Amino acid sequence: MTIHQLSIFIENRSGTLVKVLNVLKEAKIQIIASTIADTAEYGIYRLICSEPLRAYEELKKASVAVALSDVFAIELDNQPGCAADAIDAFSKANISITYMYSFLLAGKGILIFRTDDTDGAREAIILNNLKFISEKDLTAIA
Repeated sequence: MTIHQLSIFIENRSGTLVKVLNVLKEAKIQIIASTIADTAEYGIYRLICSEPLRAYEELKKASVAVALSDVFAIELDNQPGCAADAIDAFSKANISITYMYSFLLAGKGILIFRTDDTDGAREAIILNNLKFISEKDLTAIA
């Protein structure tokens, strides 16, 4: 029910992001979604890609500080309010969202999020008939 996400720690200086992107380019790994959260000195580049385990290994070989984590991916209809309804289901179950990002893929909204309550999130997804996305589903759509 979860997918792998890479979290890459990059310094806020010229050339650090392009190094990461070039490693993935050379390995022919497709980026499906990404986001950067920054502080004054470094950024966290989170990404979903076609081959996360191989991407992790390639980045490690290139001496890039990277972590692999599990996040949830929910498919939503591409209509106003669908994200609010999905998050409301977690809120009603007292599940906090640590961070979230979203994107459109093949006409569907994809909501990626992390929570500290993995079991509770799984239960809320099932009880609310939310459609979760697997890595295989994401790469097939992309």
